[in-house]
Amino acid sequence: MATKLTLALDPDVIERAKEYAKLKNTSLSKLVENFLRKIANTDKGKGSLEEISPLVKKLSGVLNLPPDYDTKTGCRDYISEKYR
Repeated sequence: MATKLTLALDPDVIERAKEYAKLKNTSLSKLVENFLRKIANTDKGKGSLEEISPLVKKLSGVLNLPPDYDTKTGCRDYISEKYR
């Protein structure tokens, strides 16, 4: 059984959240409920907001980079070369 909850939020935030919910074909209530469920489960140790997706887990360890490799420089070099 659902229980009613009253929240005081910035009107702009509410409007943007409604637009987001509409894009996701869900209600704002369901969106808030899912968010609260997610953080409640995190506190109980049932999950994490920053869990690694199965695809990322699968790819983990595929590359062997030297310990002193600078990822920012590598990324910048790659993009520079790509869009030359």
